[in-house]
Amino acid sequence: MSKLQYNTIGKEKLLLIAGPCVIEDETSPMAIVDGILEQIEGLNVDFVFKASYRKANRSALSSFTGIGDEKALHVINDIKQKFNIPVTTDIHAHNEAAWAAEVVDILQIPAFLCRQTSLLLAAAETGKIVNVKKGQFLSPESMQFVVEKLRSENNQIMLTERGVSFGYQDLLVDVRSIPKMQKNNVPVIMDCTHALQKPNQSKGVTGGEPEMISTIAKSAVAVGADGLFIECHPDPSNAKSDGANMLPLSNLRALLIEVLKIRKALEA
Repeated sequence: MSKLQYNTIGKEKLLLIAGPCVIEDETSPMAIVDGILEQIEGLNVDFVFKASYRKANRSALSSFTGIGDEKALHVINDIKQKFNIPVTTDIHAHNEAAWAAEVVDILQIPAFLCRQTSLLLAAAETGKIVNVKKGQFLSPESMQFVVEKLRSENNQIMLTERGVSFGYQDLLVDVRSIPKMQKNNVPVIMDCTHALQKPNQSKGVTGGEPEMISTIAKSAVAVGADGLFIECHPDPSNAKSDGANMLPLSNLRALLIEVLKIRKALEA
């Protein structure tokens, strides 16, 4: 299962990118993978484990950023080898691309960095699949220029919708973005958790509306999304990053069953 075939993404199976926001320590990610695999057993999904080795964009200086880049990437590699599953993480600068690509199957470009040409090209040059999150400040149509940059070096491209800024402290999801970005002939993923963030809170910690994850996920699949990105955690209230918009791990299976019913109905 560790080899992810780009040409089959979203075709016969729904792609599921799931995991904690960040590697919090050296042991809990293993338990989270065990939990996800238990939740998806028997379901028609392709699973990619996601965790950041470092959170470079945090509201407050005191926020948790990671356990150290090398140590965290080592944990991600251990997960890949132990469970024989594909893995992904986000990179933040062009000089991180080749280093992270030694481990991961998909290099993820954060939304705030989606227009950084040197970062995009460095990721594309690795030959790995590159998943770019659409910036909260961009229209879906403008992502064609991101795709053009990547295609100068690499045709294995995915785009992810994660909402658009609405005022200072809210995000909205326009599901029209999914078919619009699919016009670039690339798989499009819905980030069901970050799309529900409440950024720029006065306490310096991003808020969220996790009770709406199911609504966003089902809406995205209904309009043809190729996959879902869902950050999950056994205890979101104690997660060290983005806990306010995470899905409790124990709720993952029920959610996937619902979205797969919609996907099957569309295929009928």
